[in-house]
Amino acid sequence: MRGEFIDVNGARLYYYAAGTRGGGEPIVLLHGFPTSSHLWARVVPALPDGHRVVVVDLLGYGRSDRPQGRPLGVRAHAERVLELLDVLGINYACVVGHELGAGVAQALAVRWPARVARLALVNPVAYDEWPVREVRLARAMLPLTRHLPATFLLTLLRRELLRGYAEQESGARSIDKYLKPFASADGRDALVEHLLALDAAETAQLAPRLKDLVMPTTVLAGAHDPFLPPAVAERLAADVPGAVLEVVPDARHFLPEDAPRAVADSVARLLARE
Repeated sequence: MRGEFIDVNGARLYYYAAGTRGGGEPIVLLHGFPTSSHLWARVVPALPDGHRVVVVDLLGYGRSDRPQGRPLGVRAHAERVLELLDVLGINYACVVGHELGAGVAQALAVRWPARVARLALVNPVAYDEWPVREVRLARAMLPLTRHLPATFLLTLLRRELLRGYAEQESGARSIDKYLKPFASADGRDALVEHLLALDAAETAQLAPRLKDLVMPTTVLAGAHDPFLPPAVAERLAADVPGAVLEVVPDARHFLPEDAPRAVADSVARLLARE
């Protein structure tokens, strides 16, 4: 496993490659808000052999560059991922996205379908049913919170994120990793940029075109997700022709961490579909 930075239109994106090259399609893993490539740490080793695995930190998250005014919407992230795949010489891949990353995956599949061989949407944002209440509340408070120490905003966010984990102790450790890049004045400003960019209008625009998707698709949800209920996943699975819906019991929002084996097995089944 190795990690490196790639310049995409003047911004450095961090990614790491794993897995074993073979005849199988590459697998691209996209995280959501406000996480990073660490989200997939326990999924990657459980994925099937014979596939090149690429795990990305989206712009402004993890080790990738700060946004610095660059667009952070679903389509903007999708365009950068597409450019990253071009640089890596990946013509098409099985794209797996969690939450916001699932919105990015939908944008890739709808706008550049030839580049998405298979699609897995995990705890997905979709339609106009996000951002969740907690994010809307945080945005409403921005006139106040953006001038307060970063620790204040992060304390509120940490408490809400913890609700998304079935296993609270390991969840708390992961949250500390995800929020570390935002624990400064510059980091707070970057977090504000992310909050302001979470726009359901983008996925709502994609919704009428979901019926045109032809690639094998799986929609995966945690049965007890407090932020994006399984009903969203059910609607997505109904709208994408031939999509398979899988609901994982006893799991919450951060499914790749709550149930990494279930996610990896679901991707394996997707890869085996004709």
